[in-house]
Amino acid sequence: MTVSDSSVSDKYELVVGLEVHAQLSTLSKAFSSDSAAFGAEPNHHVSAISLGHPGTLPRINKRMVEYAVKMGLACNCTINLNNTFARKNYFYADLPKGFQTTQDQQPICLGGYVPVKLSNGTAKNIAIHHVHMEDDAGKSSHDQHDAYSLIDLNRAGVPLLEIVSQPDLRSAEEAGQFLTEIRRLLRFLEICDGNMEEGSMRCDANISVRLRGATEYGNRCEVKNLNSIRNVQRAIEHEFARQVEVIEAGGHIDQNTLNFDANTGETSVLRSKEMANDYRYFPEPDLLPIQINQQQLDNIQAAMPALPNQLFDKYTQELNLSDYDAGVITAEKEFADYFESLIKHTTNYKSAVNWMMGAVRSYLNDNNLNASQLELKPAALAGLIALVDDGKVNNTTASQKVFPELLKGGNKTAEQIATTLNLLISNDSDEVEAFIKAAVAKFPDKVKEYQKGKKGVLGLFMGEIMKSSKGKIDPQKTNQLLIKELESK
Repeated sequence: MTVSDSSVSDKYELVVGLEVHAQLSTLSKAFSSDSAAFGAEPNHHVSAISLGHPGTLPRINKRMVEYAVKMGLACNCTINLNNTFARKNYFYADLPKGFQTTQDQQPICLGGYVPVKLSNGTAKNIAIHHVHMEDDAGKSSHDQHDAYSLIDLNRAGVPLLEIVSQPDLRSAEEAGQFLTEIRRLLRFLEICDGNMEEGSMRCDANISVRLRGATEYGNRCEVKNLNSIRNVQRAIEHEFARQVEVIEAGGHIDQNTLNFDANTGETSVLRSKEMANDYRYFPEPDLLPIQINQQQLDNIQAAMPALPNQLFDKYTQELNLSDYDAGVITAEKEFADYFESLIKHTTNYKSAVNWMMGAVRSYLNDNNLNASQLELKPAALAGLIALVDDGKVNNTTASQKVFPELLKGGNKTAEQIATTLNLLISNDSDEVEAFIKAAVAKFPDKVKEYQKGKKGVLGLFMGEIMKSSKGKIDPQKTNQLLIKELESK
């Protein structure tokens, strides 16, 4: 019997806790003035401090502390106004100091939660255990030389936030939604780009199973350095199946650290899992405790940008947009920023959403851009929306002819472009009547079909009228006049 049998898998409950490492977008490293920029030649952003030379002393990066507080506030955490650093001792070739400077007993953020929404509409708050600051290790490459591993220490000392969830996740979907929301918060706060492929956001997953209804947790395995949200979900699904099969076969789950192979979708043992006492934590003697006063906390909070959930509530409750529309707009910071600027120039919020999700999104996708790179000013797009609202051009003409001209830049407004191209809707009723009569005369057989009840032929007539008028008609009014003409035959 295997875990694919629902009678087996339904006996067990999945339990997952995630540790998310976010590389902060500061100019310098956590405890030195070395550049923290990504992409330099190997071992160019190093100094005696980041190389761990004897006698060197660290200095705290104040921006790292500010970013940590911002993330804590965004995750509904309690900010620890008095927090300390510790040394976490372990040896890797890419950890030049021989220890990691991190937080142990007194991290900067405690508790909190992140709300997520599942595909079935269920809302759940995923509890946060804590958020702490630390510095990153260097990077080892094992596939660039036949005989040697290569070490790049540019990343050593780059500031990290580690967001540690409670073992609150019960499915791969919940884990994926949690990570998606964490990445969205990091990006809205502009403290990390959230790029998992480049390693600026990484995830370790602690996975265990237990019998449904049990209160004690099973032995957990930690899958390290997962580099995409999909791979986190795949690793969780594989580990659930593997651990259930081991238990069902009478085996025991060993508490190991695992590697995930994205090609096979399987995990393998890296090493036996370290416990906290293996790291020999002790207070960092070279860094004073960080003391944040209430005024500093208030200043950081006052400077916080609007977060995705706040914008979602604004769009659904104040602007009366649908949950779907609000969700699409707030999925990306750049998209939400553009929309926020756009609605300063128009009150037709639904039309603004339709343009954003239609023509604008299509253009961005085709040109591999994000909304912050769009040269079309929000005020210019609002002018196009107003042109349609005022009945001066129809939607088809606006999207197919005016919008592409606006994208070319320049100072012309949508109305000026429509005027230059002779696209403004004609208010000459005699001209519209002539287009209708010509279309009706062209398809006498279709007139008979309409009179026999085949109303679908209206589209044929409207298409002909749009073609002959070059779009310079009001489709709604023309449709009514067309029906009147057909029924008079």
